[in-house]
Amino acid sequence: MQILKSTGHIRPAHGVSGQNAWPDGRGDITQEFLIDVTRLLGRFMRSRLPTGVDRVGLAYIKQFGDRSRAIIALGRHAVVLSKAESAKLFELLLAPWKGASSRAAWIVAWGVLRGMRSRLSSPSLLLNTGHRGLERHNYAASLRKRGARPVFVLHDLIPITHAEYCRPGEAKRHWARVRHAATLGAGVIANSEQTSRDFRRAAASIGLEVPPIVVAPLAPAIPAQAAVACPVAGPYFVMLGTIEPRKNHLLLLNIWRALAEQMGDAAPRLVVVGQRGWECEQVLDLLERCAALGATVIERSHCSDDELANYLLHARALLFPSFIEGFGLPLVEALALGVPVIASDIPVFREVAGSVPEFVDPLDGLGWRDAVLDYIHPDSLRRAEQLRRIADYEAPTWDSHMAEVERFLGELVASPC
Repeated sequence: MQILKSTGHIRPAHGVSGQNAWPDGRGDITQEFLIDVTRLLGRFMRSRLPTGVDRVGLAYIKQFGDRSRAIIALGRHAVVLSKAESAKLFELLLAPWKGASSRAAWIVAWGVLRGMRSRLSSPSLLLNTGHRGLERHNYAASLRKRGARPVFVLHDLIPITHAEYCRPGEAKRHWARVRHAATLGAGVIANSEQTSRDFRRAAASIGLEVPPIVVAPLAPAIPAQAAVACPVAGPYFVMLGTIEPRKNHLLLLNIWRALAEQMGDAAPRLVVVGQRGWECEQVLDLLERCAALGATVIERSHCSDDELANYLLHARALLFPSFIEGFGLPLVEALALGVPVIASDIPVFREVAGSVPEFVDPLDGLGWRDAVLDYIHPDSLRRAEQLRRIADYEAPTWDSHMAEVERFLGELVASPC
């Protein structure tokens, strides 16, 4: 293992050098990669379920893990694991088991203890899929000095374009990420045209050109499966996503409170799937203290992929009232399962799903209420029409995403540093 210090004072590389080769029709690159697993490992150690960003990171481990070594940022240092230890850590992250966190901690600790013994092959492309570390200049700069060429997956520019929905200080950190991605990145992978445009605009606003960019839409992470027993009595809807301000949970909870008061036991149920996030006190107050919601709203903060798929398959629709998104993975996941979606009328959702979902302005409470009341009924014409549109919908696949990324990385490998 080797520890990369933020000062950039690192020994010269030696060992197996990368090759700019394309061995077969899959387009796989035979050089070594680095995969930053700092975010994934941190959430794994805290027993946090994967978010949409984490699911992307896991997909990249599946695609590139057998050609990669893991890198973990620890304060002012970055620990690079050996190939063998990286393989063990990747396996734990992809298929966790009880007690796996202690095993992962041992692997990382051993990497720190062995420190400077092993070295990076050179050059290596560094794949950062979770924004972690990108706000620190020394993170990418020190790796650049070592010969690693960072490639960043950008999920959104929301802290810049809609700072009001983010934690205090996040806008400043995201501006730093924009600067470092533009000036130190060998390339950028954007999840949508919207994210690509926002990145270009942000960089241009501070006088920066951008590195090569590829747009590769994300694919569903929930596997297709057959429905089993319905988990909820009566008609219900699902809202999926971390509880945070931009997701607009408050709109739906207020609608459901009114429905519960007006309809009593005949009110549909709302299943809220997602971990509790930040600055969502009003939402939590409603979930915990509003008696009217007690019988109509079900909160599931921990839900396996199989459970989530079953909730969606029996739902009247997925409700997705976000004010802003970088992509909107739950929308794609629901449509891929053949489940109708009522979604905010925002540009990225139309980019991702065309005219398939039912679109409602995220501020139009009456419009959302009317759509819900319509979709409750078994003979809803609006729902039946969307089901017909879904029949022609083709969701992005990880195969198509990774084929585009492999092609892009191949061009970067062949291009000058």
